[in-house]
Amino acid sequence: MRGCNINKKVRRNKNIDKGKDWNEAYKQDDTPWDTGITSKELEKALHEEVIAPCRTLELGCGTGTNAIYLAKKGFDVTAVDISQLAIKKAREKSEAARVKVRFMQAEVPNLRLHGEIFDFVFDRGCFHTIRQEDRQRFVKMLTRLTTEGSIYLMLCGNAREPREDGPPVLTEEEIRETFSRYFDFRWIREFRFVTTDKKPDPLGYSCLMERKRVNNPDNTN
Repeated sequence: MRGCNINKKVRRNKNIDKGKDWNEAYKQDDTPWDTGITSKELEKALHEEVIAPCRTLELGCGTGTNAIYLAKKGFDVTAVDISQLAIKKAREKSEAARVKVRFMQAEVPNLRLHGEIFDFVFDRGCFHTIRQEDRQRFVKMLTRLTTEGSIYLMLCGNAREPREDGPPVLTEEEIRETFSRYFDFRWIREFRFVTTDKKPDPLGYSCLMERKRVNNPDNTN
């Protein structure tokens, strides 16, 4: 998914830790992405009326800030994260906020919610942590969980500004190459992630996509 130079792909993805213990990260508060602040790109999508209350899936929900925000706006939200501790904290936050969110511990791209289809999928930094060899499995997972017209908002690191301490990064070409078979792009625009780090916030891509009509996507190569 990252251009055509394999060595460059490896260098750009060096911030992906294949053996990362996500629970330990939450125990140690080593989670600069988990700010407690609602994603501005998500807020923009609502304000621009790109999405409206519907069945929603959040991938990599962390401690639930964005899922809770959507639930307060009337969305029917299922939110998943690989970290059991993050899910525990998210449930506590949703109870305190008195909103209903279905939080689940799960790992992508192995997520299977049999028979469930979502009109909107939100992903703040989940896809860009997926190993290169698993990216098409991730896309196929999305096709199982969405239908024609479903919206996917994906936020990822931007390869135009690679950093030693920032998120994994992608090029615009890689993003289009990975998703264009199953999704039309409404926009790809740059933004800045908000983090808890004191360093300048990392550059990202905000990618809004709409699911195409594809027959039997699981059977395509």
